[in-house]
Amino acid sequence: MNEFAKALNVTSSGLKAQATRLRHLAENISNADTPGYRRKLIPFETAFNAGNGVSMVEVGRVQLDQSTLERIYDPTHPMADESGYFDSSNVDLMIELADAREAQRSYEANLKVFEQTRKMSSSLMDILRK
Repeated sequence: MNEFAKALNVTSSGLKAQATRLRHLAENISNADTPGYRRKLIPFETAFNAGNGVSMVEVGRVQLDQSTLERIYDPTHPMADESGYFDSSNVDLMIELADAREAQRSYEANLKVFEQTRKMSSSLMDILRK
């Protein structure tokens, strides 16, 4: 496998990982007001591919944030217990938006590397044809 193909494999694994991360961040943001919802965390892992000899990024198992849920007093809420409290979510919108921005920028950086590698490969083919 040539070096261009290896670079494309590595960047495509980064694109897939960041896309998965963005999807879960969007779920977290959309469920910020859902009572009892626990924030999803996406760990990244390094996976060595012996077939092409490169390390690639993989998404690990989705984990739930085990931080405590805030107890809110609202006896009129349908999920309130007999004392009038219910558990809110542990999603902090500022953290989720910052993480989403980071994931978006990482995705864009991987995309730039992918495009640059493709252009370099195409230029090399043009040179070899002459």
